[in-house]
Amino acid sequence: MHIYVFEPRAERRGGLYLELENARLIPVPVEDDFFRGDLSLVTAEGADTRPFLLAAQPVTAEHVRRLRAAGCQGPVLVLRDFRNSGDAARMLDAGADDDLVIPLKGAELVSRINSVNRRAFGHAAESVAIGEITAYFDGRDPEISDRTVNLSRREHAIFQHLALNAHRVVSKNAIYEAVYGLSEDQPFDKVIDVYVHKLRKKISANTESGHHYIETVHGRGYRIAPPVSVEVGSLAVTCAAPAPQLAEAG
Repeated sequence: MHIYVFEPRAERRGGLYLELENARLIPVPVEDDFFRGDLSLVTAEGADTRPFLLAAQPVTAEHVRRLRAAGCQGPVLVLRDFRNSGDAARMLDAGADDDLVIPLKGAELVSRINSVNRRAFGHAAESVAIGEITAYFDGRDPEISDRTVNLSRREHAIFQHLALNAHRVVSKNAIYEAVYGLSEDQPFDKVIDVYVHKLRKKISANTESGHHYIETVHGRGYRIAPPVSVEVGSLAVTCAAPAPQLAEAG
């Protein structure tokens, strides 16, 4: 997962970036000019789960306000050297989701980011049941028919984005941006189709029903949802659930 990091003090960056990388977070450094420029990228498809970590500085509350004014829906967390309840309250009132104090552990940060994201998508619990699938929002691989199914890093990222939007259509572009949007080496967008195919094979191989659960909604994207069984005379027909509106990406 990529994470925007605002830390203007060069002597603090090395240790912070190492902690993030150990938690499988990829830091993307940003400076003051980032917040004063064109912030349209924070509302791009797939950007609604991408987090910001901002060091507490005199300008930080204004940076948070600019992000929210630009339409940023992603997690915004502030990191400070010492506890200061008054300043923390100002950050939260400006639009921050959380205010953390050094020392920061990467595992805790990931859990806080996941918590913000799942609530933003309407999930209060750490997991969601999708038919025979239990999808977790804490980094664990899914359980399918009570068996843990191992996913690769990219498969997991795509599955997680679909699971956050369970029962809703997600455009392929939104998935691509969520997974690859800030990568230096970006593959062709067809790579999403390849990974979806792999996910379908793993899901169908482990479900008792044999269903792959990930539906292609032609011209719109993908949706993960359980099949709906309909009795037609003596014939049981399995079809997809009615299509709701396309999930907004922020």
